[in-house]
Amino acid sequence: MKHDNYETGNGIAAEEQGFLKNAGQPDDEIQVAQGQFHYTDPDGQLIQLSYIADENGFQPQGDHIPTPPPIPAAIQRALELLATLPASNDEQQNR
Repeated sequence: MKHDNYETGNGIAAEEQGFLKNAGQPDDEIQVAQGQFHYTDPDGQLIQLSYIADENGFQPQGDHIPTPPPIPAAIQRALELLATLPASNDEQQNR
């Protein structure tokens, strides 16, 4: 496991760890990095971000990251119903 951390004179601090998941299994080895950093933005707000990067891509988390609104219940039910329907002839031909 590799571990790095630093802090700059202007208040930026970061920490990261990296390791190899499934080491010794060439077909299943995955590089993983996880860490966090923080800094103060020009408006004086503390920005904190944590992350993991693995076989699922880069996955950041932080209160400042925008998130989409929830899907309305009626639309969610319609999507679930549509997912249970058999494929149309057009969809079957395109497969």
